[in-house]
Amino acid sequence: MKIEHLGIAVKSLQDSDHLFQKLLSKQNYKHESVEREGVTTSFYNVGESKIELLEATNPESPIAKFIEKRGEGIHHIAFGVDNIYDEIARLKALGFIFISEEPKEGADNKLVVFLHPKSTNGVLVELCQENS
Repeated sequence: MKIEHLGIAVKSLQDSDHLFQKLLSKQNYKHESVEREGVTTSFYNVGESKIELLEATNPESPIAKFIEKRGEGIHHIAFGVDNIYDEIARLKALGFIFISEEPKEGADNKLVVFLHPKSTNGVLVELCQENS
C-alpha cells in the first residue's frame, strides 16, 4: 500500500491550478470531470504520489457540501492498493466501516471505494486501484 494521492477541495480550480503550478513549479498533467460525483479534478505528480484538486460542479456535490461545512482544504487521503476487493474484505473483517462497499470508477483511471471517517479518526480514506 502506498499514498496514491491527497485530495484537496477547492472553490476555484482555475485559481488553485495557478497557485499549485507556482508552488510545485510544474503544470498539472490532467483535468477530468467525474459527473457522477459532481466534480472536476486537476492532478499533479509529486514524487511517487499525486495531488488531486477537486472543484464542485453543482451545489449538491460532496465537495460543495464539504467546502460549505469546513472550507477549502484536505478532503481525503487515497491509498493505492493492488487488489481493492481483497483490501475491502480485509478491512471489513477488522471492523472498518465503508461509505459504499462496492468500488466504482473514479478519476485518473481508478476503481475507488471510501472508508467512513468515523472508523478512521475523522479522515476520509479512499482506496484506489488501477482500472485495467
